[in-house]
Amino acid sequence: MISFFICLFALILSYFIYGHFLERIVGVDENHVTPAYRMENGVDYVPMNKYRNLLIHFLNIAGLGPIFGAIQGALFGPAAFLWIVLGTIFIGGVHDFFSGFMSLRDDGLTMPDIVSKYLGNRIEKFVAFLIVITGILVSATFAKGAADLISDLTSIPVLTCITIIFIYFIIATIFPIDKIIGKIYPIFGVLLLIMAVIMTGGVIINPAYTIPEFTTQGLYLTDKSIFPYLFVTIACGAISGFHASQSPIISR
Repeated sequence: MISFFICLFALILSYFIYGHFLERIVGVDENHVTPAYRMENGVDYVPMNKYRNLLIHFLNIAGLGPIFGAIQGALFGPAAFLWIVLGTIFIGGVHDFFSGFMSLRDDGLTMPDIVSKYLGNRIEKFVAFLIVITGILVSATFAKGAADLISDLTSIPVLTCITIIFIYFIIATIFPIDKIIGKIYPIFGVLLLIMAVIMTGGVIINPAYTIPEFTTQGLYLTDKSIFPYLFVTIACGAISGFHASQSPIISR
């Protein structure tokens, strides 16, 4: 239990200390007019309040990936603990923060457009190809995971659930962000936060369960090597290049 609270304290402390340090590096100015207000067109640039933006981005980066990845990554024992905490603070948070600010400073451009502007069209095409492939894999994985959960709870066939989810993907992509995503995501973001609070509270107050303390003895439960399997398994839970395609959506 002590290890859990040390981890939680480290994450909170890093937000205020290391986060402030990063803000100084990029020169955060709260009076700066964001592209959504400066270039508002009701389609690609739509102003929304900061709390809704926060919940949307929270759900974008903290969905099935961090949950499933962390559970599966527990097989690697203490290494997973260190990777999630230190990786989130010094790598993942920095990556997401800077990719968002790069977009903010360049009129809300997406990552391929930013690459095209500074590195040329050839590199932009390569990056766009990687993003498309990654997007397909991520969408398929998340859709399958969500469909399995829905099917287990409702007995609806998995294929039907996947079809419905992909139809939603298409609709949410076509409409402006405030029409579909801006209305649905905040609700699920709040539910995810409530779930985290309930689970944490249940673990703390339930005397029948205790969180194991951080130790290097006997917790490595897989024959897979840490590199690269740990970092592939726990990606969104620490750092994921896919997030570079999500931060610009909200940063604008």
